[in-house]
Amino acid sequence: MQLDEAKRRFIEGWGTLGSAWGVSRTMAQVHALLLVSPGALSTEDIMEQLQISRGNVNLNVRALMDWGIVRKELRPGERREFFSGEKDIHRVATLILQERRKRELQPIMRVLGEISEVEPSPTATPEETAAFTQMIGSIQSFASFADRAASTLIKADENWFLSTFMKLMRPGP
Repeated sequence: MQLDEAKRRFIEGWGTLGSAWGVSRTMAQVHALLLVSPGALSTEDIMEQLQISRGNVNLNVRALMDWGIVRKELRPGERREFFSGEKDIHRVATLILQERRKRELQPIMRVLGEISEVEPSPTATPEETAAFTQMIGSIQSFASFADRAASTLIKADENWFLSTFMKLMRPGP
């Protein structure tokens, strides 16, 4: 398979994976393009390679910058902005995990905390109240476990020794 075809298939596959993560397909495709590009790309480069509009590029690049996995590069004498993706895939995974924890896990944990102590309502049977309370407790317990695990993984990246160890444990080049 030639490079152009492999690159196209990777970008499509990463886009599909992004959809499963809950981000737009186009956002994931922009990220994929920046991941595999050896240098920074301009808005026009991204538009041309992905066949998307300027507005779509700008929207998705800004979102990726908010996630911390894309950065803007300014070049002296150049009016255009250039963008590059974080190349350390371990760092990318950590940043994605951190953002998903903030956007998804922490809000549901707040809601679960607010509703964990319920009082029976006049229309509910004691069995319904008990079943609801038990299920919310189970979900809350699992969410707390997931939050602690995510926190541990995020902190592992901040811990030099553990981060270095994790990098050594990664398979192949």
